[in-house]
Amino acid sequence: MEIPIEIRLFTDADATVWDEYVLSHPDGTIFHLTKWQQVVTSALGHPCFYLLAESQGRIVGLLPLFQIQSRLFGNFLVSVPFAELGGPLSDFPEITEKLFARAFKIGEELACDYVELKSKTAVSGLLTKDLYYNFSKALLPDPEDNLLAIPRKSRAAVRKGISEGLTAAFGNDQLDVFYEVMARSYHQLGTPIFAKQFFRAFLDIFGADAEVMVVRSKDAVPVGCVLSFYFKGRVMPYYAGSLWEHRRLCPNDFKYWELMKRGCERGSEVFDFGRSKIDTGSFSFKKHWGFKPEPLAYQYRLLGASQLPNLSPANPKYAKKIALWRKMPFTLTKVLGPPLAKYLG
Repeated sequence: MEIPIEIRLFTDADATVWDEYVLSHPDGTIFHLTKWQQVVTSALGHPCFYLLAESQGRIVGLLPLFQIQSRLFGNFLVSVPFAELGGPLSDFPEITEKLFARAFKIGEELACDYVELKSKTAVSGLLTKDLYYNFSKALLPDPEDNLLAIPRKSRAAVRKGISEGLTAAFGNDQLDVFYEVMARSYHQLGTPIFAKQFFRAFLDIFGADAEVMVVRSKDAVPVGCVLSFYFKGRVMPYYAGSLWEHRRLCPNDFKYWELMKRGCERGSEVFDFGRSKIDTGSFSFKKHWGFKPEPLAYQYRLLGASQLPNLSPANPKYAKKIALWRKMPFTLTKVLGPPLAKYLG
């Protein structure tokens, strides 16, 4: 006899069992945790539709969803916004199918253009975009062994940063400095910056599992920064920036090496370099560090839309807007950026 499975919406009373399932599932990520939902909801205000699959009073699957709706970028459901991953977790493929069916029904009820699912592996029946790759590598217990494992040219860049007198300071009390570097870095890239409260929410809600690092020159000038997460033995640099005018100091190579050491100190077993789009500078940078790209399956069910979305900055239609953003006064981008960035999920 087939065991009945109920798909229902998450309530606040489900938070503990939801997170327990995420922690126990082999594919559970930090992006699946209810803490991620708390950040996005509290800092950005996007409504969520978290789905639970239950059988005989036990959780057998889940799917976190958010609705992102704006005039500029459309109306869509995504699992999960501002995250590398977040697709369905379940005990069996049949449960995943039931979660999908409910998600697509919600998307139709909300008149969404499409539903986007960010997973490690693709499932049949959905459109797949080959765009993002993850870069992860095991950490060795001895930091010096990790340095020697970095390919020669990148290792030379790390040593260059050290010889130039760069220093790294960890501590969430440096949020203001971190944000200033991030905002300037995003401006140089032509990308809208998030509101400071978005980053503050990560630090407040994730506590010791989120950490800010600021890199300074020998003259104490902030030149780079990174906000990292720690989850399931992984150290994960996630939001990072550096200033183009100080690139000769190699702040990027230096900061990631310092974070590797930090990960070793905290007992991390994997350095998760995060995702990068294929054929981009960050993609090449991570490969040069000796990391192997692993494809991520970003899949879609088109509803109101007729073709796959492309909100990537690499999209040629955004080239003029990016160029204009770079020319805009920095202080103005800090005002105009957050209302735009909140929709780029």
